[in-house]
Amino acid sequence: MTTQQYHIDGMSCAACSSAVERVTRKLNGVESSNVNLTTNRMVITYDESQVTPEMICEKVSKAGFSASLIVEEEQNKKKEEEEWQQQEEQLEAVKRRVVTAICFAVPLLYISMGHMLPFTLPLPAFMQMDKNPLNFALAQLILTVPVLICGRKFYLVGIRSLLKGNPNMDSLVAIGTGSAFIYSLVMTFGIPGDHMKAHQLYYESAAVVVTLVMLGKFMESRSKGKTSEAIRKLMELAPDTAILYENGMEREVETSLVSVGQHILIKPGSRIPLDGILVQGSSSVDESMLTGESIPVEKQPGDSVIGGSMNYNGAMEVEVTHVGSDTTLSKIIKMIEDAQGKKAPISKLADKVAGYFVPAVMGIALVAALLWWILGGKELSFVLTIFVAVLVIACPCALGLATPTAIMVGTGVGAGHGILIKSGEALEICHKVDAVILDKTGTITEGKPKVTDVNVISGAVVEQVWKLESSSVPGAVLPAAGENREGSASKDSVREPQASDDEKKEHLLGIAASCEQMSEHPLGQAIVNAAREKQMDLAMPEAFESITGAGIITTWKGWKVAVGNRRLLDHLHVPVSQDTEKTASEYANTGKTPMYVVIDGRLAGIVCVADTIKETSVEAVEKIKGLGVTVYMVTGDNEKTAQYIGKLAHVDQVVAEVLPEDKAQVVNRLQNEGKTVMMVGDGINDAPALVQADVGCAVGNGSDIALESGDVVLMKSDLMDVYRAVKLSKATIRNIKQNLFWAFFYNSLGIPVAAGVLYLLGGPLLSPMLGGFAMSLSSVCVVGNALRLRNLKL
Repeated sequence: MTTQQYHIDGMSCAACSSAVERVTRKLNGVESSNVNLTTNRMVITYDESQVTPEMICEKVSKAGFSASLIVEEEQNKKKEEEEWQQQEEQLEAVKRRVVTAICFAVPLLYISMGHMLPFTLPLPAFMQMDKNPLNFALAQLILTVPVLICGRKFYLVGIRSLLKGNPNMDSLVAIGTGSAFIYSLVMTFGIPGDHMKAHQLYYESAAVVVTLVMLGKFMESRSKGKTSEAIRKLMELAPDTAILYENGMEREVETSLVSVGQHILIKPGSRIPLDGILVQGSSSVDESMLTGESIPVEKQPGDSVIGGSMNYNGAMEVEVTHVGSDTTLSKIIKMIEDAQGKKAPISKLADKVAGYFVPAVMGIALVAALLWWILGGKELSFVLTIFVAVLVIACPCALGLATPTAIMVGTGVGAGHGILIKSGEALEICHKVDAVILDKTGTITEGKPKVTDVNVISGAVVEQVWKLESSSVPGAVLPAAGENREGSASKDSVREPQASDDEKKEHLLGIAASCEQMSEHPLGQAIVNAAREKQMDLAMPEAFESITGAGIITTWKGWKVAVGNRRLLDHLHVPVSQDTEKTASEYANTGKTPMYVVIDGRLAGIVCVADTIKETSVEAVEKIKGLGVTVYMVTGDNEKTAQYIGKLAHVDQVVAEVLPEDKAQVVNRLQNEGKTVMMVGDGINDAPALVQADVGCAVGNGSDIALESGDVVLMKSDLMDVYRAVKLSKATIRNIKQNLFWAFFYNSLGIPVAAGVLYLLGGPLLSPMLGGFAMSLSSVCVVGNALRLRNLKL
């Protein structure tokens, strides 16, 4: 027995709900049926062996209403859609605040810094510092307040974290910019009595730092939302409807209504809605979106098919084996979600430092002020000067800029080289990577089949066609099996020069390509593309027949030409010698797919098609290994092919015959061994592993799901960019550490001076203005040092 909920449409009164209950209870096997008119829900309990969801919907429909099954996946999907909508609204609100802050910060910089440039920027007389210092200060105050309001989250969160004893980046921003703002505000109130206080304003420091950090936070939030988009697109991959096939009749139903054991019909050119076993028919199925393997898989009765994959050219009857959350596609979605939950955030170095630095600075400022007040007997104005001077000179504005500035420049450098790094976290962790996992198809290899070899088996047959074609004798009869092929042509043709081996290979390719022009199969298209690259003139066949799962049979210039796999040879009863069997087997063991060319019943030759290694893959693997990183290749391909490709690519270890759901487990196993893992892939099947890895690196010509699940995107689809990304990360982290040094150097050096140590020894008391200058200088050093990254040679 099972209990399900249905949504009922068309009810308007209690009589309607009673009617629905009545008709459904009449079904044999229904134990109970209760309809709630208010919620339009029906809860029904029935025996699955006697009743199906389709029967229930049909009964309700005959009563004049409509019913749709409410499944758990739909409820979860609706909940996730609401969460996505909420996230998008929040992101849009943050964007508005960032834009507003920028709009106020730009004129603030113009007003406050314009007079410091070698050429003075024009300002109205009523706002100039020397002519009207109060208006000069008030203008800055008016422009600063909206920026701080936009960034109020830093103060609310930062100060709360500080009070709880857990200072973080928000605490740094709140204390640093707050100190600068409060000090500037005090100076503003003092301007009427002392115009020189207009020189001691630091409004722009507070506003610009808040704006920059807000911008960085916004970019980080936007990149985090990409994974949600990936899950949404993944959900859309499976069709909403399926063609149910029962008793020779077809009818379209919602996919959610199909049960295990029922038969569905998959027509050519449509996506397979659910996992199942092929019962009748055959076809080529493109599973690349799920498995990453570019070459279509030939399906015969008894083979399994995956929901979400694309059926090419044959009709198939499939018995459903998995529905709902049990399908391969649903499991991949769940793995992505689970991996997201397991991924621990990296604690920022600045946050760790802030945990000690911020409380220490506040303590020093407070102790220094109290000591001068209690022991030194100084006035409150002197004490306030000491307190503010310490806070201002030690203001961690540069510390707040140290990490995000370097990361912004670093990601910009990466983007200029086609390396899109979605977050500072990804850039930061790349430098610790000591294990790189490479997917095979589309990552190490080109991702699309190409002709690699042309092997002429019967040179006489190919040469004979070549001679007859050049003599314009279409449809001439080839010699019989026992005849001397070389002597079977006319005397004139015998006296013609013999074709070289290269000419025979080229002509065999031309014949195969001409015949494959009408085929939509990727292997056939690879042969056509190879011929067109050689600028061959291809003639269309006069007749064309596609044999699903085997190949094609054509009539070309009067000859019967067939191109296909070994099944086609069996279909045509074409004999194959042991030497040819051995040659074909050798091709297959090196990852190549042999395509046999048969002319008038004779095996003329073999055209091999394979997914070839990219030109830069070997060099890239060697350079990655040169960084002290272990390189793995993980693929769903068979062991022999995988080992062959792995050897060619010079990878350290090969993991073959890995199912889509197992790739993330390989990543997890390496992580459990203490390794920091980067996963590089391009298919939907790589998405869970991309998210599970410490850094997911998606190849740019891959699926949208992979691109959005990755932390780093290689737009040029070049493995050399993996090496460049790690090199860029190392340089950026080194730059961040340098920035942190400069951020502390001036501030820490000036703290004793600001606390009045020199004044105690008879020297001068540090002016907060000089403290602010030192603070600004540290920020300038940080930004200048970060800009050096732009000259990095990748």
